[in-house]
Amino acid sequence: MRLDKLLSNSGYGSRKEVKQLLKNKVVTVNGKVQSKGEAKVDSEKDVILVGGEAVHYQEFIYIMMNKPQGVLSATEDNHQKTVIDLLPLEFQEYEPFPVGRLDKDTEGLLLLTNDGKLAHFLLSPKRHVDKVYLAEIAGIMSEADRQTFEKGVILEDGYLCLPAKMDVLSIDEEKATSEVHITIKEGKFHQVKRMVMAVGKEVTYLKRMTMGPLQLDEKLAKGAYRLLSEAEIAILREHLPDSIRKS
Repeated sequence: MRLDKLLSNSGYGSRKEVKQLLKNKVVTVNGKVQSKGEAKVDSEKDVILVGGEAVHYQEFIYIMMNKPQGVLSATEDNHQKTVIDLLPLEFQEYEPFPVGRLDKDTEGLLLLTNDGKLAHFLLSPKRHVDKVYLAEIAGIMSEADRQTFEKGVILEDGYLCLPAKMDVLSIDEEKATSEVHITIKEGKFHQVKRMVMAVGKEVTYLKRMTMGPLQLDEKLAKGAYRLLSEAEIAILREHLPDSIRKS
């Protein structure tokens, strides 16, 4: 790994700030002053000091965000704001990416990380990781709809969804609206909206509440974020296969 990237990821500032540290000759690698940011280092073998203090490198970052509407679940876009744009530079230095996508107009839980193995596991169709959404519906969701979801909804393109769960939270007969929790095990394009459309209703508001064992921190305002706690990271990794968890 490049020395400047390791220092940035270890909390020593932006690439520009790290460059100044190197210029000031306060960084040593194995006892020798190193002033080149592109120098290759091994965080496990090399002894890296800044001003005489040992650098404690953190390889992965795990961020929970309460994604707001109007922001893309992408790492970059030439025309629209992305979830990465909402993060401070010290987080962006880790080069995190969103684990899965939420539609531009969908809110709620979004995990951002640079841990590719964890992301692959959570997104793998074979793993059937549950995602729970809060949905407001134009139309009355019925018992027949619940049973249809349970059997597997057929989308407009003929795709048969895996069995899903639909729990009615409230119904407003006068306004002909419903509020429901929908649990899916897949992540097809606009899947929840298309499933609801398949039973003759329309999603007017959608918010992801959970992804696997991870639950949205309701204290997070829209657009806010925080690092996962050690306990949350441990819970996530407990659900991984041994081959990934121990790597």
